[in-house]
Amino acid sequence: MFKMNNLFKTIAAVIILSGLTACDKFLDKMPDNRAELNSQEKIRALLTSAYSTGTYLFFSEYMSDNVDNLGDDNPGTNRFVDQCYTWADVTETDNDSPKYFWEGGYEAINTANQALEAIEKMAGCEDGDLNVKAIEQAGLTAEMAEALLCRAYHHFMLVNFFSLNYNVNTSDKDLGIPYIDRVPQELNPQYDRGTVAEVYDKIDKDLEIALRYVDDSYYKVPKYHFNVRAAYAFACRFYLFYEKWDLAAEYATKCLGSQPAQVLRNWKYRNSLEKDREVKSNDYIKSSYSANLMLMTAYTAFGYYMGYPGITKYSHNAFLNFSEIHYAKNIWGNEQTGWRNVYSWYWEGPEWYSGSTFDQMAFWKIPYLFEYTDPVARIGYAHAVYPAFTTDETLLNRAEAYVMLGRYDEAAADLDTWTHNLIKPANFSGTLTPEFIHEFYQGVEYWTPEVPTIKKHLHPAFAIGGEGELRESMLQCVLQFKRIENSAQGLRWLDVKRYGIEITRRTLQPDPDAGDDDAGFKLLNGSVDVLTVDDPRRAMQIPPDTQAAGIAPNPR
Repeated sequence: MFKMNNLFKTIAAVIILSGLTACDKFLDKMPDNRAELNSQEKIRALLTSAYSTGTYLFFSEYMSDNVDNLGDDNPGTNRFVDQCYTWADVTETDNDSPKYFWEGGYEAINTANQALEAIEKMAGCEDGDLNVKAIEQAGLTAEMAEALLCRAYHHFMLVNFFSLNYNVNTSDKDLGIPYIDRVPQELNPQYDRGTVAEVYDKIDKDLEIALRYVDDSYYKVPKYHFNVRAAYAFACRFYLFYEKWDLAAEYATKCLGSQPAQVLRNWKYRNSLEKDREVKSNDYIKSSYSANLMLMTAYTAFGYYMGYPGITKYSHNAFLNFSEIHYAKNIWGNEQTGWRNVYSWYWEGPEWYSGSTFDQMAFWKIPYLFEYTDPVARIGYAHAVYPAFTTDETLLNRAEAYVMLGRYDEAAADLDTWTHNLIKPANFSGTLTPEFIHEFYQGVEYWTPEVPTIKKHLHPAFAIGGEGELRESMLQCVLQFKRIENSAQGLRWLDVKRYGIEITRRTLQPDPDAGDDDAGFKLLNGSVDVLTVDDPRRAMQIPPDTQAAGIAPNPR
């Protein structure tokens, strides 16, 4: 069943950006049924709705190189999944669709803008004037910071999916997304997409103010809001994508503190938990854990798809995992000697479901939660809680920033910290150094469809030196660790875009000779389609209804 957040659906900005037309009498007059926001308490209550219930998790994971095709005659799919996997323009709509993600993002942005307008009014600012000094005197800076962070974050996520990735060479020309910074006063406002560079510049301005004033003190449950450490993690990710490596490293350090090993996810503890999907996934999202910096809720069935063989045609399968991700030969020394052998290297790795038509490495991270609206008819909504930011991701983002700054020893130290938190000490007691990393990656062949490895050709717009040089080896290590860390969390696609990583779609088939410790499927077709470095499909298409409302589509 399709679930929409109707709280501020009537606002004109959402109407135009979600592609609705004024064919209904309800839309023939300017709607304004908002409660009067005339107190600090009301503004704070409003801001709880400035976080989208639409999520990128599903379509982002299935667009990435974290899934393969297990056979064209495999019935376990639908049109929506087919469109995501093939980078087609998505026309299907449900809670996991790009359309819902787009609409949810702009609903959240509109809510943040309403809060900001109320803050300006209470502070006596002139219309449209974000007078920070007056807001300080009114005692509303914390609320202003949260609203700015929500507005910046949702624009950031939307531009990174619906536009090409930021780069200093072409982003002043590449189509951005509408950056909405006011609640519109007319019925059908028209918005220009601007450029990616312009969107990033506006995010930067919002973020700069917000980071000075973000404050946890008024939150009842800080982990469901932009608390201070979550704001720093967001700043780290933003400036990393903005190619401002020094700021990315600075904000990561503010987030992680002086002892990052103490705030990472406790994988050793997770190894002691009952081997049960519900137990493990509910543990992963606990707000009490320092690793979870900010949690968001969404209407999504993603927890089911990643926790079970929910989609059997396209999956994160054993063939892929043994050769490229968790159970592939890696820097800590494990060889491809069978799943049970390699599994023991980790405190916790993915679980393996295999059968004649399915092969799935399941990740018990995002819970599958079901809310019954009619328990008798068993009708309701699938939803989930997921971490928008974690300390583990932030640590690896800092390592990437250090590499780009040429601070290789510090980058290696962060990579070493992450490794020893994930791998059992009996299996890897060494220390990762730049020399150790470089030597290892020099000995790894580049990925091909027929002989896949953990090392892919990188083609970012920014300079990283030649292949086989130290910086490239260090980045290969960072990206591999991030691929493991962010598996089944939708973030791999963003690294694919930023680093110009090509994806080759291939088809697998059941392997009748596979033993208990072998991958259940083998390669059938080495190249079905290729997402090249300059493929326009890297920018997801604007939803059809939104195009009909006047927003320019992405070129194809």
